[in-house]
Amino acid sequence: MQKITPFLWFDKNAEDAINFYTSVFPNSKTVSIKRYPEGPLGDPWKGLEGKILTAVFELMGQRFMALDGGPYFTFNPAVSLTLTCATPEEAKSFYDKLSPGGGVLMEFQEYPWSKAYGWFTDKFGLSWQINTQADGGKIIPSLMFVGDKFGKVEEAIGFYTSVFKNSSVALISTYKEGEGDVPGKVNHALFFLEGEPFTAMESSLEHKFAPNGAVSFLIECKDQAEIDYYWEKLTEGGDPKAQQCGWLQDKYGFSWQVTPDMDAWLNGPDKAGADRAMQAMLQMKKIDIAKLEEAYNHA
Repeated sequence: MQKITPFLWFDKNAEDAINFYTSVFPNSKTVSIKRYPEGPLGDPWKGLEGKILTAVFELMGQRFMALDGGPYFTFNPAVSLTLTCATPEEAKSFYDKLSPGGGVLMEFQEYPWSKAYGWFTDKFGLSWQINTQADGGKIIPSLMFVGDKFGKVEEAIGFYTSVFKNSSVALISTYKEGEGDVPGKVNHALFFLEGEPFTAMESSLEHKFAPNGAVSFLIECKDQAEIDYYWEKLTEGGDPKAQQCGWLQDKYGFSWQVTPDMDAWLNGPDKAGADRAMQAMLQMKKIDIAKLEEAYNHA
């Protein structure tokens, strides 16, 4: 089981997106879907009746999650998904399937670092990068540091690899003189958190976007002690206003969810208990397992 799972926030079209992605990628499937109640919902969930509260799906054997959360967050290039392909032909095939209805950020063509590379948004607004490398066949979250976070990639990687176990830095590549940005700053970095690959880069150009909750990273914790550990570490220097229901924004602006396996409470056989647990969770910032259990078990 992945320790860290990319989590995608949609307005009201998560199911359409999941169906689309699982049709594009091999070895893909929808694992589970939990929906909002069909009855009328109050703010901020009004209009989400019957939509996806939480979905788990796999793309090329990798685990992802999604929900319909309303119009509060929208995708942007601060977090993209990089698809690695073994050949230019395979890269072109995926590009042709994923790109229609989206927008182009960098034209799909050969570049010095890849025989075939493109950066684009799909029809749901999600940002993708496609490139070629010998060990292709992976979807890798890619973090972009811009604005007041420019120049902080190496610091951030040091922070993340200190927080997560089974972590390492595989590569940090920097701009050379005349390569289009500030020499010495990071144009590509590859690192691993809990064995999962991430990439990062930074740009000094003016960009009209910043990280938000549209893409977050869910950390599934085995007990309260683990929840407390990740919550304390990742909220350090972050935005307190962005902390709710196990969600937080770290000091670099990226979003995380620190949560136990919620299935026992939210999908338990006692529907009334599940509703009570959900209401209890909505009142929390950091998740408190004992309070979830108490809400579920006691009317």
